Amino acid sequence: MFFPLLRRLAFTLDPETAHRLSITALKLLQAGQRQPAPALTHPLLDQNIWGIRFPNPVGLAAGYDKNAELPLVWSRLGFGFAELGTLTAHLQPGNPRPRIFRLPRQGALINRLGFNNAGADAAAARLAPRLSTPRPVPLGFNLGKSRTTPIEAAADDYCRSCAAVFPFADYLVVNVSSPNTPELRTLQEPDRLARLLDTLLARIRELAHAANMAPTPLLVKIAPDLTDSQITEITRLARDVGVAGMIATNTTVARPGLGADSYEAGGLSGRPLAARATEVVRLVHRVSEGALPIVGVGGIFSAEDAYERIRAGASLIQIYTGLVYEGPFLARRIVRGLIRILEREGVSRLPQAVGSGA
Repeated sequence: MFFPLLRRLAFTLDPETAHRLSITALKLLQAGQRQPAPALTHPLLDQNIWGIRFPNPVGLAAGYDKNAELPLVWSRLGFGFAELGTLTAHLQPGNPRPRIFRLPRQGALINRLGFNNAGADAAAARLAPRLSTPRPVPLGFNLGKSRTTPIEAAADDYCRSCAAVFPFADYLVVNVSSPNTPELRTLQEPDRLARLLDTLLARIRELAHAANMAPTPLLVKIAPDLTDSQITEITRLARDVGVAGMIATNTTVARPGLGADSYEAGGLSGRPLAARATEVVRLVHRVSEGALPIVGVGGIFSAEDAYERIRAGASLIQIYTGLVYEGPFLARRIVRGLIRILEREGVSRLPQAVGSGA
């Protein structure tokens, strides 16, 4: 009820300042918890994917909690999982400010942050004492290439970040699709991507063997700006090398319906991305024949949006820009809305709906 007023106040501030204030508020909420809140779940929504129990399919997208400062707060807001980062091997300040821009009429954001974070080692040091408590929802870690690392040394850079956060990760994500780090998207080229994934998967197996545990699932996050033939090739490659799943999609450098000359450089997220993100999910699902679980992200603002992405082939969905425009309890509303939709459609378990519209 009070969010429209809070949003108007927040929108008087620079977007990055407002974001930092929201992180501070959530840190206070996390610190005030005697124990983490139980996950919001329902028999219709509970899933086991990659051997991980997801109490509901609504996750926090990477980019919000860049420094993994809030590992235990997300269940209180209704999330079924959270993806932290993007983390890089080296501390980096990111691109010059201003670097986040709101497009309220379009329900969109443009960012050119550039993986600003304190580094994977700092995140691991912060997480070690906090995650001694059983976590209420699964945590993923999104890993990017450090800006100062040459593209030829990218695999070692990712492996360093992987080793730092491995003890805390339910799943890991290799981010090769942000538009805000020079040359990063060239890692989506098949030969480069194959070498990178082979190296990372081998490192994960080494870490898992040393810890006497099963290898942590590795996912690939792809760009919406790839052609359909490129997405097809990457999906087949991911299956062949043993990647556990795909995240579709990152932000776009296109300006669908907006006019490219009128807006800042950077990655566009939010409502204008939704149609293309749904197309990519549908394509990955078809090419993989449903064998690669997909996390759908981009322009999800409601339970209806989430269900459309699920029917296209997503087993899980993520939100970020929607939180800016719809408020902190959006995940809870989507979860409750999905329950109503599944009941109305006569679907007894969420997996039955996955890909039903592909």
